[in-house]
Amino acid sequence: MASATRDASNKEGVEFIHEDDGSITARDIETGVASFGETKAEALRMLAEAIELHEGGGEPVTDEDIEEWDLEETEPGDKELPEFMR
Repeated sequence: MASATRDASNKEGVEFIHEDDGSITARDIETGVASFGETKAEALRMLAEAIELHEGGGEPVTDEDIEEWDLEETEPGDKELPEFMR
Protein backbone atom coordinates (compact mmCIF):
# COMPACT_ATOMS: atom_id res chain seq x y z
CA MET A 1 0.00 0.00 0.00
CA ALA A 2 1.32 3.45 -0.91
CA SER A 3 2.09 5.90 1.88
CA ALA A 4 2.33 9.68 1.86
CA THR A 5 4.11 12.28 3.96
CA ARG A 6 2.54 15.72 4.18
CA ASP A 7 1.36 18.53 6.41
CA ALA A 8 -2.36 18.79 5.67
CA SER A 9 -2.55 22.32 7.13
CA ASN A 10 -0.10 23.68 4.56
CA LYS A 11 -1.38 24.68 1.09
CA GLU A 12 2.14 24.84 -0.39
CA GLY A 13 5.00 22.43 -0.74
CA VAL A 14 5.49 18.91 -2.00
CA GLU A 15 3.85 15.68 -0.90
CA PHE A 16 5.90 12.50 -1.31
CA ILE A 17 4.08 9.24 -1.90
CA HIS A 18 6.02 6.01 -1.53
CA GLU A 19 4.47 3.67 -4.11
CA ASP A 20 4.14 -0.10 -3.72
CA ASP A 21 6.60 -0.68 -6.58
CA GLY A 22 9.33 1.28 -4.75
CA SER A 23 9.07 4.46 -6.79
CA ILE A 24 8.38 7.82 -5.20
CA THR A 25 5.74 10.24 -6.45
CA ALA A 26 6.23 13.94 -5.74
CA ARG A 27 3.04 16.04 -5.92
CA ASP A 28 2.95 19.83 -5.80
CA ILE A 29 0.21 20.62 -3.27
CA GLU A 30 -0.71 24.00 -4.79
CA THR A 31 -1.16 22.87 -8.41
CA GLY A 32 -1.80 19.15 -8.01
CA VAL A 33 0.88 18.43 -10.64
CA ALA A 34 2.76 15.20 -9.93
CA SER A 35 5.68 13.21 -11.26
CA PHE A 36 7.75 10.29 -10.04
CA GLY A 37 11.23 8.86 -9.80
CA GLU A 38 13.26 6.15 -8.13
CA THR A 39 14.50 8.61 -5.46
CA LYS A 40 13.12 11.78 -3.87
CA ALA A 41 15.73 13.83 -5.76
CA GLU A 42 14.73 12.32 -9.10
CA ALA A 43 11.02 12.75 -8.32
CA LEU A 44 11.62 16.43 -7.45
CA ARG A 45 13.62 17.00 -10.64
CA MET A 46 10.86 15.43 -12.73
CA LEU A 47 8.22 17.43 -10.81
CA ALA A 48 10.06 20.69 -11.54
CA GLU A 49 9.98 19.87 -15.26
CA ALA A 50 6.30 18.92 -15.10
CA ILE A 51 5.41 22.19 -13.33
CA GLU A 52 7.36 24.19 -15.92
CA LEU A 53 5.40 22.51 -18.71
CA HIS A 54 2.13 22.92 -16.79
CA GLU A 55 2.79 26.66 -16.57
CA GLY A 56 3.40 27.01 -20.31
CA GLY A 57 7.14 26.46 -20.50
CA GLY A 58 8.90 24.20 -22.93
CA GLU A 59 9.23 24.22 -26.69
CA PRO A 60 6.32 23.82 -29.11
CA VAL A 61 6.26 20.67 -31.25
CA THR A 62 7.16 21.51 -34.85
CA ASP A 63 6.29 19.76 -38.11
CA GLU A 64 9.92 18.61 -38.24
CA ASP A 65 9.54 17.03 -34.78
CA ILE A 66 6.42 15.17 -35.89
CA GLU A 67 8.22 13.87 -38.97
CA GLU A 68 11.38 12.91 -37.02
CA TRP A 69 9.32 11.03 -34.41
CA ASP A 70 7.35 9.30 -37.20
CA LEU A 71 4.00 10.45 -35.79
CA GLU A 72 0.76 11.09 -37.61
CA GLU A 73 -0.37 14.69 -37.46
CA THR A 74 -4.00 14.76 -36.40
CA GLU A 75 -6.31 17.47 -35.21
CA PRO A 76 -8.07 17.11 -31.88
CA GLY A 77 -11.35 15.38 -32.45
CA ASP A 78 -10.25 13.62 -35.66
CA LYS A 79 -10.83 10.22 -34.12
CA GLU A 80 -13.84 8.90 -32.27
CA LEU A 81 -13.40 8.64 -28.51
CA PRO A 82 -13.23 5.16 -27.00
CA GLU A 83 -16.49 4.06 -25.41
CA PHE A 84 -15.21 4.47 -21.84
CA MET A 85 -14.47 8.17 -22.53
CA ARG A 86 -17.93 9.02 -23.88
